[in-house]
Amino acid sequence: MGILAFLILGLIAGAIAKAIIPGRQGGGWLVTLLLGVVGAILGGWLGSVLFGIGLQNFWSLQTWIVAIVGSVIVLLIYGAIMGRRRA
Repeated sequence: MGILAFLILGLIAGAIAKAIIPGRQGGGWLVTLLLGVVGAILGGWLGSVLFGIGLQNFWSLQTWIVAIVGSVIVLLIYGAIMGRRRA
């Protein structure tokens, strides 16, 4: 998958992850989308290590699932860290 397709995948996965996680997350949409790209990287890595599923094909359902799951994980970690700083 090309770098542009990978960035688009991460941006969309970040937006979907933000819609999945209940409540209000800080950081705005830009931070969420950037974290989505990081989450897509994490999801692709975890998917390849644990299940042999990577981010090879943009139109594969497996690619989208691991990218979204990775984005949710990164957003939850970010929310936990930022929540502690605000308290």
